[in-house]
Amino acid sequence: MSDLILYDFGNSVCCQKVRITLVAKGLEWEARKVDLFKTEQYDPAYLKLNPKGVVPTLVHNGTPIIESTLICEYIDETFPDPPLMPNDPAERTRMRIWSKFVDEGLFEGATELSFSAMFRERMRAMPEELREKRFRNVGDPRRRDRFMSTYEHGVQSPFVLYAIAAYERAFKHLEAALTERGPWILGDQPTLADINLMPFAARLDYLGLLDVWTGSRPRVRDWWALASAWPSFRRGLRDLISEAEFAEMRTHGPKIRDQVAARLATLRAA
Repeated sequence: MSDLILYDFGNSVCCQKVRITLVAKGLEWEARKVDLFKTEQYDPAYLKLNPKGVVPTLVHNGTPIIESTLICEYIDETFPDPPLMPNDPAERTRMRIWSKFVDEGLFEGATELSFSAMFRERMRAMPEELREKRFRNVGDPRRRDRFMSTYEHGVQSPFVLYAIAAYERAFKHLEAALTERGPWILGDQPTLADINLMPFAARLDYLGLLDVWTGSRPRVRDWWALASAWPSFRRGLRDLISEAEFAEMRTHGPKIRDQVAARLATLRAA
């Protein structure tokens, strides 16, 4: 048995950034699938590892580590070569600004855009009893409000507008950061700043939405070309998405593109 076990769900953005980090470190791990659509994250045995009932959870030598941003930092500190965090405290703080962009905006943003594009359709096709169970099991009343609003209103939900605004803020700052440094966020080498952001850019790309934000941001486009070709990204994220998942994203993302672009244009004009 591996001393690293990752409780994982393939197309979860939070799991993806942990997998990219593990691959970048050259580590091997045992993957255990937690199927979110079967509500396996609320299984009592899993809740003992992760009381929040979310993925991922990394178990290292029997000790569970939760919260994807903290898991990535734990991996870097425990397995220091090659380093993915700067040694300098000011630079490390600069790196963590990007973690905050992700945790305080893009995480919910990716969820709302994904939900309005494709998971909404999937939940509409569920038997009513299973759909109600899924909403009950959200657990967090605020998350339930978000899901219900997006389920009922799609892109017109205020939560989707918040998602569009979160991505706009992040990409605006990213263009400036890459202009100052580049080609990676902190300079010549990829760090956790880049890794934390990669799955959230990837989700937009695979939904056919990324250029809605990046069309006028050439340095962000260059960064994404570099990131998406990076071997650790490909092995930790791109290669682990099934063709069925790609097909679902390619099918449903373009359906909301015009609405998303219109709401972004309204934000920019405000």
